[in-house]
Amino acid sequence: MTIISLHLPKTAGTSFRASLKAHFGALYRDDYSDGGISAPAPERCRSAISAGVVIAKEGLDGIACLHGHFLPVKYLPLATRRDLTFVTWMREPVARLLSHYHYWQESYDEKTAESHHRQVIEEKWTLEQFCLSEQFRNIYAQYLWGFPVEGFAFIGVSEHYQEDMLEFSERFLSTSLSPQYLNPTTYISPRRRLDETFLQKVRDFHAADVRLYQRALQWRQARHRGERLHQPRNAISPTAFNEA
Repeated sequence: MTIISLHLPKTAGTSFRASLKAHFGALYRDDYSDGGISAPAPERCRSAISAGVVIAKEGLDGIACLHGHFLPVKYLPLATRRDLTFVTWMREPVARLLSHYHYWQESYDEKTAESHHRQVIEEKWTLEQFCLSEQFRNIYAQYLWGFPVEGFAFIGVSEHYQEDMLEFSERFLSTSLSPQYLNPTTYISPRRRLDETFLQKVRDFHAADVRLYQRALQWRQARHRGERLHQPRNAISPTAFNEA
């Protein structure tokens, strides 16, 4: 079994990465080379499909865990030949957006920033511009292009990080990992001071991500009730090539 861990931005993925690296050691690999969703949608989707063909041919020999910002659709072709376990974490979408925006304000380095990060900082985007930008609309759904959410064997909920981390490590690693807490945003979210009309507008704008997050919560609740969830095996979306 190889764990394929998708790091969705500002969902505790950096902390999760540290725990995975410590556990797997030399059998761990990063996959941040794609730049996440920094490339235009048609380009990144075609690139993921092309990479999937190569990965299916070459395999992932010597790798027990892979983690990073990527479109997980690129690993689906290999899933037909090798036992892959897809996992990720999600966070309430409005809180994730606020954290993402303020983290980018704090962490900007013009020498290393991706083009979309540079655009937000150098054009002095407001929080409203960021939250209601088509470019950053439904980040979860953008990453999951061509990949069925049911393909995840585990979706942790960031608001329950310690508890879900323990569940993940016991289920998939047969151990109890101590959660690490890295890369926090020092800015304290001003949600209490934000207008509820604005917050609802943001939720409506990111409705697809809200639905995905709610599904993750429902699955979490079902797991804790001991219910067996039906999750079909991974398969590339039949429309994936056409959509790219």
